[in-house]
Amino acid sequence: MFYYIVYGLLYGISLLPFRILYIISDAASFLLYHVIRYRRDIVANNLLIAFPEKTAAERKRIAKQFYKDFVDNFIEVIKMISISKKELDKRFVGNYQLMNDLYQTGKNVQVHLGHYFNWEYANLAYTANQLYPFIVVYQPISNKVLDRIFYKMRSRFGTKLVPVNNFRNEFAQLSKGKYALILVGDQNPPGPENAYWTDFFGRKTPFVKGPEKGARLKNTAIVMCNIYKVKRGYYRSELRLLTTEPRTLADGVITKEMITFIEDTVRTYPSNYLWSHRRWKWEYDPEKFGHLVVQ
Repeated sequence: MFYYIVYGLLYGISLLPFRILYIISDAASFLLYHVIRYRRDIVANNLLIAFPEKTAAERKRIAKQFYKDFVDNFIEVIKMISISKKELDKRFVGNYQLMNDLYQTGKNVQVHLGHYFNWEYANLAYTANQLYPFIVVYQPISNKVLDRIFYKMRSRFGTKLVPVNNFRNEFAQLSKGKYALILVGDQNPPGPENAYWTDFFGRKTPFVKGPEKGARLKNTAIVMCNIYKVKRGYYRSELRLLTTEPRTLADGVITKEMITFIEDTVRTYPSNYLWSHRRWKWEYDPEKFGHLVVQ
């Protein structure tokens, strides 16, 4: 019963015009930045690491815009409950033909991207406009009601959602047919000793090995994905084919190329990246991790 109450409330909110929702977003982002001060130290430190060449005033402007983009992302997620495909296609434009051309070759695909806004729109838009069945790995929300609501929103146009804690079993079945596996590749690894280390904004940073290992195991094509904000509520996304034969590339090359691609995207629109997470939580020790560095 509680699920239907919460879902009904959110559905009602989702029917509000975007101009009203963005007024709500402006108020929420003001509170988050100025009053609650949500993770402001983490955001400021991340931006200092990423953009030491910028002035303090420039980094502060990026931070303030980040909080607006951050809250807009959640407001737009609520809108996903009721948004039509026509409205979504107006607000999110991607080069879907690249994926559809790969589909005709019979190759399965791994799509690698970073934590750009609005990745939730990207999930719906790409699923609705290309031929591959989309498989997305997700972290279940501890609140069962919210988890069920988010599952419903994210799978509206056919995305197959696989919980990270049961990925091995469920993916084994789903991967028997054609698929595109979507992976956010800039995740922190569970431990720095089992990671690829490479430069990210000039600092040695560990990244999970899973995406590259999976590509080699299944010999999937590797496609890089970016997302840019055109203006408020409107996004465009570009895809770049890295390889159709990942096994021919040296160990670590796929991860290195992915991180370079993500960094280039973030530099183009700095505030449109998830700066509130600790991207540099692990310290690089050359004696311990030097053999894991990807040049």
